[in-house]
Order: sequence, then structure tokens, then C-alpha cells
Amino acid sequence: MTLQSKWDHIYSQKTAEPTASLVLTENKHLLPSQGSALDLACGQGGNARLLAGAGLDVLAWDLSPVAIKQLRDFTALNALSIDAQVHDVLEFPPKANSLDVLVVSFFLDRSLCPKLIDAVKPGGLMFYQTYCQEKVNEQGPKNPEFLLADNELLALFSSMKVRVYREESLLGNQQKGWRNQALLVTEKGLT
Repeated sequence: MTLQSKWDHIYSQKTAEPTASLVLTENKHLLPSQGSALDLACGQGGNARLLAGAGLDVLAWDLSPVAIKQLRDFTALNALSIDAQVHDVLEFPPKANSLDVLVVSFFLDRSLCPKLIDAVKPGGLMFYQTYCQEKVNEQGPKNPEFLLADNELLALFSSMKVRVYREESLLGNQQKGWRNQALLVTEKGLT
């Protein structure tokens, strides 16, 4: 089974309405009032929907034609301006200095991180959220290649200014709080 067919199958089975990731919903007040945004590995487009609703010019990329068709159907029905494309981001990463906002949720390929930093315009923002190795349950991927080490998200984007960071790990009462993931909002410096 190819990666594309795996995700096509997953999205063809999903019936729940897609929602934006926590990193974006809790920090949407940081978004600019205009500009270009990319929801990278967008799935069914929960983040893209929020970005379009905020008035941004939105690109949404995913490897799955099934997910992209679902997003296109939704945008047509709801008159949203989202350019949803089947796109292999590993083969064709975003162009340098092309985005005011970049959102990545539940996708991790460490080799792509320098290109993601380059894609954000000076003064632009990146919202990132994904799973960690230190988890309180089995939620998310099992393969450590797709899981962040402790504070790794900070290290991967250390050249950017940290505006928001959250990673609770296994501290304290594990029945409370926000577990299993790290989230980061960064701003690219003007120089």
C-alpha cells in the first residue's frame, strides 16, 4: 500500500467534520488581517477553513486526492476561497519567501524543516503542532520517526522567534492538561 492510498482510505472513511488544530484555534488572534497562507498536509482542510474565514488567501496541499476532493466540495458549497491541490510537499516544497502564514499539523519530516523556514516571509508566522514520543496513551503514530523528542520542535525551528510553545510531556497529573503533542507558533525575523 502506498502512502497516498493509505491516506485516501483513511479520508474516505472519515465522517466527522474536520476542525482546525489547537495551535491555530487558540492563537488565531496572531494571524495577519491579509496575506498568503498554506495549510500543509491539510487533510480535509480544517486549518484551511479557519484561515480562509480569517480573510487570508489560502493554499491547501495534501497527498490524498480523496481529501482534496472533499475540501474542494466543501469550499464550493460554502463559497470559501481555498486553492486545494494534490501536492507532494516532500518533492515540491513551498517556494522561499512565499508565505505570510504556514500551518503544519500532524505531519513531521525533519528534512523538510529548513525549507519550511525559508518559505515563510520575513515577519511571517508558522503554526506547528504534532505528536511527541513521550505520550500518556497510544494516540498518534507509533513510529518514532514521526514523533518529536523532548523540546525537538524548538530545536527544529530555533532560527525563528518563539511566540507560543506548549509541551507538557509526562509532568504532574497526567489525567489533566494537554498531553501527547507539542505546539509552536514562531515568527520569522525581518532580516
